[in-house]
Amino acid sequence: MSDSQTLVEKYLRHLMVVRNCSGHTLSAYKREIGRFVDFLAKPLVHGTPQDVTAFISKLRHRDLSSKSIQRNLSAIRSFYSYLVDQEIVTTNPATIARSPKVKRRLPKVLDTDQAARLLDFQPQNTKEKRDKAIIELLYGSGLRLMEVVGLSIGDLDLAAGFVTVLGKGNKVRQVPLGRLCIRALEEWLAAHPSVSNDAPLFPSKNGTPISPRTIQKRLKDIAVVQLGDNSLHPHMLRHSYATHMLESSGDLRGIQELLGHNDISTTQIYTHLDFQHLAKVYDKAHPRAKSQPDKSDNG
Repeated sequence: MSDSQTLVEKYLRHLMVVRNCSGHTLSAYKREIGRFVDFLAKPLVHGTPQDVTAFISKLRHRDLSSKSIQRNLSAIRSFYSYLVDQEIVTTNPATIARSPKVKRRLPKVLDTDQAARLLDFQPQNTKEKRDKAIIELLYGSGLRLMEVVGLSIGDLDLAAGFVTVLGKGNKVRQVPLGRLCIRALEEWLAAHPSVSNDAPLFPSKNGTPISPRTIQKRLKDIAVVQLGDNSLHPHMLRHSYATHMLESSGDLRGIQELLGHNDISTTQIYTHLDFQHLAKVYDKAHPRAKSQPDKSDNG
C-alpha cells in the first residue's frame, strides 16, 4: 500500500469513528479522493493548488455535472483539512480552488389537499394499518425513511405525543406526533402487538425491521390509488411536511430542529418553496399582479 493510500485509509477511519459517517458516505469519499490520487501521480502530501485546479479542469472537460465536481472538490478539501489538523501538511491546497455553482433544484412537494387525499383511506387489513402509520410518520412528523425503518416500539410515547428518533450522525431528537398519527399508530399496535419495547416498530415477516424498498413500493401503490400518481417517494412527504409547517408557522429554526438538520442553510430551501406559494397567492389575488390591465389605467 502506497503512502497516499495509507493516508486515505486513516482519513476514512477518522470519518467512521470520530464523525460517525455512514458506509455510503465513506464509499463516496473513498471514490472521490481516489480519483484525485489517480490524477495526481505523486504523493498526496506534495499536492499543490495548481494540481487541484488542474484536476477540477479535467473533471469539467469530462462533462461531469457541477454537483459532481462540487462533491469531488469538497472531499479533497476535507481530506487536506484532516492532514493539516494532523500536522502532516502545513497548508490545504484545495482552499483556493473555485467550486462550480450548482443550480439548486427545489424539491417536489404535495399540496395540502393532495396530502389529505393520500391519507384519506380506511385500512382494511393489518398491512394497510401498518402502511397508514408509516405514511403518517413520514408526512405528519417529517421523518426520514431510514429513521422510520430504525424505530423500535420503545421509541414511542403516545401518551406524551412524541417519538424519539435516531437521526444522521447518531443524533437523537424528539419529534411531536399529531393526533391522526397517534391514532394510526395505536391502530397498528393493536393489530400487531409485541411484548418487547426493543422490537422493531415495523417488522418484516422474519422479525427484522421492514426494508426501505418495501416502504417505497407500498407508498407508490397507495399513491396510485389515492392520487393517480406513481412518482411519490418517502422523502417527498418529508419535504411536504417541512413546506406546510413553514407556510403555517414561519418558524425556520423550529423546523430545523424538527427535521434534525445540522445547518440552517439546509432548511432554508423550504423558504424558496414557501415564497413560490406566496407568489402564486399574490398573482391570483392582487389587482396589480393580474395580467390584464384595468381599463381605468388607460384613461
